Amino acid sequence: MLSYFGARSKEAILRYESFVRDGISQGRRPELIGGGLIRSLGGWSQVFSLRRKGVRVASDERVLGSGEFLESLLSEVNEQESQTLRFYSKVSDLASLARRIAIEEGITESELRSGSRTKLVSKARRLFCHVAVERMGHPGAQVARFLGVTTSAVVRAAHSENLGGVGKYS
Repeated sequence: MLSYFGARSKEAILRYESFVRDGISQGRRPELIGGGLIRSLGGWSQVFSLRRKGVRVASDERVLGSGEFLESLLSEVNEQESQTLRFYSKVSDLASLARRIAIEEGITESELRSGSRTKLVSKARRLFCHVAVERMGHPGAQVARFLGVTTSAVVRAAHSENLGGVGKYS
């Protein structure tokens, strides 16, 4: 979510805090109260009325919007999941992932596994850690041994907010 407010973490946090402060000054707004379905349909009475008629509407209290919007959102998520599965069918181990990311990011595998702190290599390493740990489920310690860095460094990189380009792998 912070990426909507800025490219760098500190900048994004400051802009988000400003956004929230501006919203607080507007006071309570009825159209922004309740879960997505309740708000979209106009209140609980509408929800109960539709349920009595046997009408089911897609809903998720985390999403603000109509059932149609939610269905399009879920469709997009399903497509991303399909792309992820296609990606994983081609990459099953850390060495294959390292080759793929190195090629895609324009660096060598040895640079990825080096201690280099250049912007390009650091970005590729963060991406590698994120995909390996968060998407593929490898333990941080295993990824750390593969890269020759500490487990702490891998976990920080895997959860980094600065993951430009991760969409290609997820």
